[in-house]
Amino acid sequence: MQRKIYAIPMLAIALIVAVGLWVTKPITVDQDLFENLTADAKKGERIFNAAGCRSCHKAEGTDALAGGMSFPSPFGTFKAPNVSMDATNGIGSWSLNDFANAVQKGVSPDGKHYYPAFPYGTYARMNAQDIADLWAYIQTLPADSSPSQPHDVGFPFNIRRGLGLWKLSFISDDWIVEPSGNEVGRYLVEALGHCGECHTPRNALGGLTTKAWLSGAPDPSGKGTIPSILPSQLGWSKAEIIYYLEVGFTPDFDSAGGHMTDVIENMSRLPAADREAIADYLLGLQG
Repeated sequence: MQRKIYAIPMLAIALIVAVGLWVTKPITVDQDLFENLTADAKKGERIFNAAGCRSCHKAEGTDALAGGMSFPSPFGTFKAPNVSMDATNGIGSWSLNDFANAVQKGVSPDGKHYYPAFPYGTYARMNAQDIADLWAYIQTLPADSSPSQPHDVGFPFNIRRGLGLWKLSFISDDWIVEPSGNEVGRYLVEALGHCGECHTPRNALGGLTTKAWLSGAPDPSGKGTIPSILPSQLGWSKAEIIYYLEVGFTPDFDSAGGHMTDVIENMSRLPAADREAIADYLLGLQG
């Protein structure tokens, strides 16, 4: 009888652990989506610029994506890793599927969760062809042997397995805004440009509060705020938005600062039609 009494809580614990492991397990992409694609590195360069890969991963003093940039947050300080073509310290040994899993699912080749400082929750909306093209372009960039720097993240946020539950709670590949005839603009803002990662407030666990989409947010570093880019609060015309995205000057003769300077550099490399589509998307928002 006593053994049976002890057995019941043990079975309950085992069940809880099993459910916990299942819920937090890494989920990967459907490999069939990438099997018959022909990648185009030239098209991938546009995706690279729109997605802002250079902004986070370019190391100072080199064109290689050697990483090292710091991203302070309430959960710790994250460091952009080396994503150059170095086979040892970068991602030169990866396959297309490895790359897709990282970019869209936040999962490493060895099956570990990446921290969502890497905006895979937004890149989850990218289409398979753009992932393949982006991978083809990144493979043309120089390698760098600099090792990635470790994140400075304390307990309990250093338990990566728990990110599986976080992903289930806060990651979705659904679109934020309903179709409006400007799918290019929506794709550039909600997928590639990951604008919401900075301009949308977050809850206490770091999930995006999409009901307040692009309405501004506290700077993760704890210093200042990131402004709203809703049309009623921004108050800019279409031409003014386009001009800002191209050269970084506001209607008030101010200029972009901080990380936004890198965003402007990326946006200036896009076709003019892309910047126009982004402006149309922003002006079509409510609020």
